[in-house]
Amino acid sequence: MTIELRVPEVGESINEVTIGDWLKQVGDIVERDEPVVVIETDKVTVELLAPARGKLQRIVLQKGTPAKVKDLVGLLEEVTQVASARPSVVEAPKPAPSPQPAVEVPPYRDAMPTENAIPSTREPAVSAPQDSSATPDENPRGDWASPSARRARAEQAAREHTAPAREHTAPTPAVARAPQAPPRQPESAVHGAPPDLRPALHREEEVVPMSPFRRTIADRLVRAQSEAALLTTFNEADLSTVQGLRAQYQEAFLKRYGIKLGFMSFFVKAVIEGLKQIPALNAELRDGSIVYKNFFDIGIAVGGGRGLVVPVIRSAEHLGLAEIERTIADFGKRAKENKIELSELTGGTFTISNGGVYGSMLSTPIINPPQSGILGLHAIQDRPVARDGQVVIRPMMYIALTYDHRIVDGREAVTFLKLVKEFIEQPARILLEV
Repeated sequence: MTIELRVPEVGESINEVTIGDWLKQVGDIVERDEPVVVIETDKVTVELLAPARGKLQRIVLQKGTPAKVKDLVGLLEEVTQVASARPSVVEAPKPAPSPQPAVEVPPYRDAMPTENAIPSTREPAVSAPQDSSATPDENPRGDWASPSARRARAEQAAREHTAPAREHTAPTPAVARAPQAPPRQPESAVHGAPPDLRPALHREEEVVPMSPFRRTIADRLVRAQSEAALLTTFNEADLSTVQGLRAQYQEAFLKRYGIKLGFMSFFVKAVIEGLKQIPALNAELRDGSIVYKNFFDIGIAVGGGRGLVVPVIRSAEHLGLAEIERTIADFGKRAKENKIELSELTGGTFTISNGGVYGSMLSTPIINPPQSGILGLHAIQDRPVARDGQVVIRPMMYIALTYDHRIVDGREAVTFLKLVKEFIEQPARILLEV
């Protein structure tokens, strides 16, 4: 029985997809509910599961092919029993090869054949006259000759010894030949490695179609910069107190909640308290009106297997530090496995992007439309700062706020960023909500 594999419905308003990696090849056995091929959309990646156990019979749409919902992707032949991958066949023993007679190679000495090197019953050719002034240890054919030249002459001499003695004409003495100058090496061989020993340079290009996911990211970023009036303001925060709290309560926190206490939960709480005082940064423009939101769905930008995704922590104002840390850790794990669901990427009233995990020192993040603000976090570095008239070393972080100037004024943006700084430097204010 042949089973058709078709593009599944992956969400509302998503009609076009792109075929991703095939996880199975033609002829492979696929178990029921085992992923067969990856389906990429502009928001999420899903895996097409096998509806039954069978063998992949045909791949209809190759990787990178655009498709629509319900399009035929491949064919699966249903099987109930898997045949043995390799039948057990007893092969007859192969006869041992007959030994070949060993070929004795004459010794090579000074690139010249000796009297006993090649036996011959024929009359030998007349030997060439030698210079009487040469000593027995000298090379009678000239030490200037290269090894390749001497080897060629040795082969010629061997042929002369074994050739039929039709004519008893003495060969031309080798010493009478004019010496040849060694070939001039190219400049590249003089100053570096010889050209034949250097690796060849390969200049190639690879053309890969942009996935719907990357196209959507590009479109949204261009839209944000072309439609919104973006402006970025900066500040810096001293994380000494937060680091002290983490060091003091990390072991007890981990033992009770099963998750480490990080920095992101503090920033989420600080952002929420700042948004309560500056509601314009938690609003959006809609049909010429400003929509203020009285809930706080905070998007957390995380790096995934296909790129940056921004899953949303729903109603983050009602969550404790441990619940926020668990949610962020789960987002990060599933983003690397491309298992973030579409519903988790929609909505969001404000976004936090932590480029510091990659070593970013300073940046100007781009808002996620239709939101009106995004907070950028950066690497923590020990820097000298002035405290009570003295220079001390503190763990400092630059923080950046990009906002839509159509909704948010500069005074409000600077005030919000200053509030985030103060809540981080004095986290007790988060508990007291002051």
